[in-house]
Amino acid sequence: MTDLRHEFEQAAEDIQRMGNRPDNDTLLKLYALYKQGSEGDLKRTPPGFFDFVGTAKHEAWAQLNGVAEEEAMRRYIALVQQLLA
Repeated sequence: MTDLRHEFEQAAEDIQRMGNRPDNDTLLKLYALYKQGSEGDLKRTPPGFFDFVGTAKHEAWAQLNGVAEEEAMRRYIALVQQLLA
């Protein structure tokens, strides 16, 4: 496992133990960066029209299409560190 991947996975664990829940926009950024960093570009079909949460997550992740997984991991780690500071 690379150092970056290890830091990424550690950040994912650290954010779970965070005391305060971030606002919804920040949660969407965390979700999208995590998915891009762990799975790469979005390849799923959009959820149904009335799945508002699923649609928001889908759109947030879709905005990161083309961002390298390593870059998404770095952004995710930076955001987690900022939130925990």
